[in-house]
Amino acid sequence: MLQQQESELGFKEIEDRIKAKIDSMIPRLKGKSPHTAPPNGIYDDNRTDAWTSGFWPGLLWLLYDRTGEEKYKSEAWAWDARFEQHFIEPSQFHHDVGFQFLPTAVFKYKVTGDEDAKRRGLEAANFLCGRFNLAGSFIRAWNPKPGEWNDGNEGWAIIDCMMNLSLLFWASEESGDPRFKHIAIAHADMALRHFVREDGSTRHICCFDPETGAYTHELGGQGYAPGSAWSRGTAWALYGFANTYRFTKEERYLQAAKRISHFFLSQLNADPVPLWDFRTDSPAQEPVDTSAGAIAASGLIELSKLVPAAESGLYLESAKRMLAALSERYATWEQPEHEAILTHGTGNKPQNKNIGVSLIYGDYYFAEAVAKLNGWDRDIF
Repeated sequence: MLQQQESELGFKEIEDRIKAKIDSMIPRLKGKSPHTAPPNGIYDDNRTDAWTSGFWPGLLWLLYDRTGEEKYKSEAWAWDARFEQHFIEPSQFHHDVGFQFLPTAVFKYKVTGDEDAKRRGLEAANFLCGRFNLAGSFIRAWNPKPGEWNDGNEGWAIIDCMMNLSLLFWASEESGDPRFKHIAIAHADMALRHFVREDGSTRHICCFDPETGAYTHELGGQGYAPGSAWSRGTAWALYGFANTYRFTKEERYLQAAKRISHFFLSQLNADPVPLWDFRTDSPAQEPVDTSAGAIAASGLIELSKLVPAAESGLYLESAKRMLAALSERYATWEQPEHEAILTHGTGNKPQNKNIGVSLIYGDYYFAEAVAKLNGWDRDIF
């Protein structure tokens, strides 16, 4: 039985189903670095330096933390060592090393005390600091690919990076070195100035002059267009600012998380699972993104812990509704051959990539959020 404190009716059963699904995934995903699974339910095998590579081992560490069963620890153990090799060879590591090392090295260190895992987490934090642009107070996004869509992106920052700041806050606490925290706060304040709009919607990509640091313009990125409201980016922002408040206790970050969450919740319809973008020309024809729902739900649960008790119900009950809808309408409980947990994720609609698929990060944040409802209180992100 899974360890728990108090659990809400139904969410214990959902967590048991998640465990059964992951048990069935282990022999099928042996050695794989999954990212997407098309409707046939077979997860791909992506590069281990891809931004999504930490989420499958993160699921394993989550199950180990919840159950103490050695099989999860055994399957998860070597992943951070695999990732570390990319620091000494050509790789595509970039601003998202938090997504790779938080659910592997940092999680591993927190549950086992392994010193090599701690070292790797700090190594990743140092790498992330190296991407900081002092003039613009931003952590640079991605790596340029000559002739491709992000060529010449030396001045780009993206909202997703708010979730990677937890790696820097952890490194500052663990090492006693405040420089990690200073960079995280500088980036968060930049995001408050340029990414978060007055109504609580967020931009995906903000562009700066990399020499002067001056803000120049926004790009639509994975959203519908400049000025739109990509739902997964909104979820990253909601969760990321809540985390930043948790680490700093600076009120401006809590207010930002609340403003973003109110916008997100105001955009939902009868189905509390969000469309992939909240501002499109033809919303009735647009797909949902279950990964955005899962991320937002986990962030809302986090936010419910940070606000006064009188306010927490809005965020907690909204998260529960979202997770219940994901379980009832988008989970693969009745498809034992399907390797993923959630269907109907939308990866990158503007590039027509990974639409109507399962996404490993959607699975991770769904499992994380359900575990939180069942009493799990270890903060990883």
